[in-house]
Amino acid sequence: MPDSAPAARPSARAVAYARIRDGIVSGHFAPGALLSENELAGALGISRQPVREALLLIAQEGLVDVRPQSGTYVAPIDPDRVHEAQFIREAIELASLAACARPTAEEERMLRELLVHQRAASDRETFYPLDEQFHRALLGLAGHANAWAAVSAAKGHLDRARYVGMSATRGVQDYVDDHERVVDALAAGDAEAAAAALREHLRFVFDDLDAVRARHPEFFDAAAPSRTGRPVRR
Repeated sequence: MPDSAPAARPSARAVAYARIRDGIVSGHFAPGALLSENELAGALGISRQPVREALLLIAQEGLVDVRPQSGTYVAPIDPDRVHEAQFIREAIELASLAACARPTAEEERMLRELLVHQRAASDRETFYPLDEQFHRALLGLAGHANAWAAVSAAKGHLDRARYVGMSATRGVQDYVDDHERVVDALAAGDAEAAAAALREHLRFVFDDLDAVRARHPEFFDAAAPSRTGRPVRR
């Protein structure tokens, strides 16, 4: 008889971490914004303790600055961390891709279905989680799905640059075209072409970074932090 037990609910700290981090990555919480534990806890419907614990975890990623006797502020985007995270991500994803055998019919169908959903995305808010899902799926092809945790832990600043820059230099469907080239090469058994397509795709972030810095220098200079952060959307 199949196990019908419900999946365990995420902890309050995990919920707070995900929601606050997503708010920072998407720019909902602007660089320099003060993140009030009380306001965040109220918006999320939880106590202050898990919010405080979540902010400490986010601080370890360099996404917030905890200032004694002052508060916790959203950090500016750090280009050095973007480059470092890109190096880590590219190394892990390309190494994993090199270990991939030609995908099975079922695996190819799964990737093609992801592409269909991405083709239907008209904005970055819809596309971004599908993009994450695609890259996790590529790691999974070689049995390295657990490596996504290591990638995620390193790429907070990279995520911010990617999210903000996603519409700065290219349209959403340009990124889907990149994904399709990777899948086509894998399906053809051409691992070298798949790696070249993935490498080019991942490195577009540097063009995005330059475009974002030119358009939004305030994302990189939070010398004058605002006194209130915007509340988390529920």
